Amino acid sequence: MWWQRIPLFAFCLAGAGLAMLLPVAHGLYAGNERAARAFAWCAMVTLVMAGILALALANRTPRITARAQLLTLVLSYVFLPAVAAAPLLLLRNEFSFEMAYFEMLSSLTTTGATVIDGPAVSPTMHLWRATVAWCGGFLIVLSAAAIMAPLNLGGFEVRASLRGTRPEDGHTQLGSAEASLRLLRMVRLLAPAYVILTVALAFLLAVAGQPPLLSLIHAMSVLSTSGITVDEGAFGTGSGRLGEMIALGFLVVAATHRGLRIRFSRADLEWLRRDPELRLMLVAVLSVAAILFLRHWLGALTVSTQVDVLGGLRALWGAIFTGLSFLTTTGFTSVDWDRARAWSGLPSSGMILLGLAMMGGGVASAAGGVKLLRCYALFRQGVRELGRLTYPSSIGGAGEAERRLRQGGAYISWVFLMLFVGALSLVMIGLTLTGVGFQDALAFSIAALTTTGQVPQMAETGGPGYAEITPMARGILCVGMVLGRLETLAVIALFNPSWWRR
Repeated sequence: MWWQRIPLFAFCLAGAGLAMLLPVAHGLYAGNERAARAFAWCAMVTLVMAGILALALANRTPRITARAQLLTLVLSYVFLPAVAAAPLLLLRNEFSFEMAYFEMLSSLTTTGATVIDGPAVSPTMHLWRATVAWCGGFLIVLSAAAIMAPLNLGGFEVRASLRGTRPEDGHTQLGSAEASLRLLRMVRLLAPAYVILTVALAFLLAVAGQPPLLSLIHAMSVLSTSGITVDEGAFGTGSGRLGEMIALGFLVVAATHRGLRIRFSRADLEWLRRDPELRLMLVAVLSVAAILFLRHWLGALTVSTQVDVLGGLRALWGAIFTGLSFLTTTGFTSVDWDRARAWSGLPSSGMILLGLAMMGGGVASAAGGVKLLRCYALFRQGVRELGRLTYPSSIGGAGEAERRLRQGGAYISWVFLMLFVGALSLVMIGLTLTGVGFQDALAFSIAALTTTGQVPQMAETGGPGYAEITPMARGILCVGMVLGRLETLAVIALFNPSWWRR
């Protein structure tokens, strides 16, 4: 069919133009005609560019494979932020192209790092940031299912070991028709659920008490795991704990591989009961919440001899919501996060959230980080090695799939972890060479590679923000955000000549 000959980048460009219509509508509704006019002109130019590109390449017969689509995805993360930055340059005269590009790349990669002052910009611009992040979240979920899965990348290499196949035996021979049809099939499968969940969460948050625009921005941020908001306040601004309780379930959906495909069938119930990623997510969040709760409880006892049960429960809830938010690389904080500090008199231990962000969410989700399935494979292999130290002649059991996970799955997970640590070290070295302090460089690097832009704020190092560092440092973070979003294995695969000769 004719649409199979159109490159993926043309569809991404058209999607960017259509996404600009939402700020146009909000600008007209809010009476901000200047913003509406800027977004309307940019939308028209972007759609024209997409149409010209599609017409220019309509008669060619390309060989569209999953590998070619992966290369197009990388190029999209390079060029689409420049297109999305055009309205910011028209509306904010003090913005340089570098700052606008950083802002939009941060949104597209669902990092959520920002160089703008929240109260100083119009709500229409905040809506545009959330819209770009929402589109970026769907782009990475779609890419994981339609591009990464056939290539056994993005965590699917661990699932390949569970099936008894080698990670390098991905279906890299998918031809033009197969790759294009798979992409279209995944759009039809995932897009309706993504839109419906976003609208449902926005409606529930509005009912809980959040302003309509803020509820829409927060809904987009939760489903895309970007953590974008209007100001630096807690997530429950206006809705309180009720809004956080509503968002809790949607955070789990956004950070799991089956979230957008769940149909409440018997298979889904079995997934809820046995999925290793869900179990590890539950254990990690509850363990961190318990540690933080006990820490604040002991601190409260040193301040007052009276037992404040209600304050303790608030501190526990704040730790659960904030911990899950950072584990899913969203980066929202609870309304009770700072109240726990006031209750105990101790500072909030933000450094522990850095570890949760590095663990990340599930495979084929919008969450970044190392991924829970890789962490689970390393954990199971670690348990087995400890068992062998105690009982050297023991035989590992739990079935063939578990043995594959401990062997091939743990091996490829360890390789990825070393690549992640190596990329983290390189980004840190680059930042320190630009004058950033060691602790700040560590926080910035983790924020970029895990796509959790709120990490420096929670680390409380007292260092500069994204707007205060040099343009060279922000350029290094841009490279880190792309690496963290696409993962180092996928980027390295593009430079492997034998991979392209298959």
